[in-house]
Amino acid sequence: MTEFTRRDFIGVAAATTLLPRVSYAQSSQVIVGTWGGDYGDLLREGVDQAIMVPQGIEVLQDVSGPVPRRTKLMAERQNRRGSMDVACLADFDMFTATELGALEELDEQNVPRMGNVFPFLRKSHSIPQIYSAHTIVYNTDRITTPPKSIHDLWDPKYRGKVGLSDFLFTTNTAFAAIAGGGSMTDFAPAKKKLMEWRSLDAKVLASTEAVAAAFKSEEIWMTIIAAARGYMWNEAGIPLGHVIAEEGAFPTVYEAAVPRNARNKENGLKYLDAMLEPAAQTAFAAKMGYVPTVSDAILDPELDKRINFTEAEKERFWRPDFAYLAKYQAEMLDFWNRDFKG
Repeated sequence: MTEFTRRDFIGVAAATTLLPRVSYAQSSQVIVGTWGGDYGDLLREGVDQAIMVPQGIEVLQDVSGPVPRRTKLMAERQNRRGSMDVACLADFDMFTATELGALEELDEQNVPRMGNVFPFLRKSHSIPQIYSAHTIVYNTDRITTPPKSIHDLWDPKYRGKVGLSDFLFTTNTAFAAIAGGGSMTDFAPAKKKLMEWRSLDAKVLASTEAVAAAFKSEEIWMTIIAAARGYMWNEAGIPLGHVIAEEGAFPTVYEAAVPRNARNKENGLKYLDAMLEPAAQTAFAAKMGYVPTVSDAILDPELDKRINFTEAEKERFWRPDFAYLAKYQAEMLDFWNRDFKG
């Protein structure tokens, strides 16, 4: 979730080295590998302090970006004990961890609130904590008629006004593939559409923050990014809207799991259950615009209208084939960097 603002790494190494020596401390703690910024603050307020502390469980946040967290999870999977009890990662990274056998299997017996998770988001080794969709976000002052199709991203009248996040190269490539007649298991047509973007002077922006700045200055009028991010920027005063195009959108799910070799597996499972509590879910919705993943988290009607998706829109969500993405990601990145960005 590199879209979230990061804070400096919170050093829990000293604490974790003490855990094996102090059995009570070990049994009353849970170490959560997570993002910082607003995400970490909301976890601290809505899960750590509101739910875990009353149970007598101290939460230590191990804050980092997703790449070092994923690397740590993979590197430690053969160890007798890992350094995290809960790992928070995006769906693609969690797929890889599951395939490598790094995660504890989950069900309603060890995480009771999994029974409230929407069926289309359920998985065997992770919980879906929050979700949104990577879709078209646009400046409502400059584009007064909402886009209807992903092909609008290639409309010559928006020459030089389409911005693309460098970090979201996979999502951008997926949109290009669909626009070119491909599918979630055939990204080959993306190459032609990417080069068309280049000829239309599409701007590649280095970070999520750079996309926000480009919207604010009106350097760009349109991008592909999480609808939740558009909501947050709109709340900050930038006139933005989002649409789920008639061809669909790329869902993005942020998940949490318990490593198989977690020191405090029981507390880790309790933490996953707490993340699915309605109050914790609605707090993320109000602050960050991400949609709850459980059926009993009820949003304010106005907020629901702004951030949620209709059943018809959900039906149009693409179904990413993570095995395909894992197989071809290096090739996609190479084309993105060498040919498209050039």
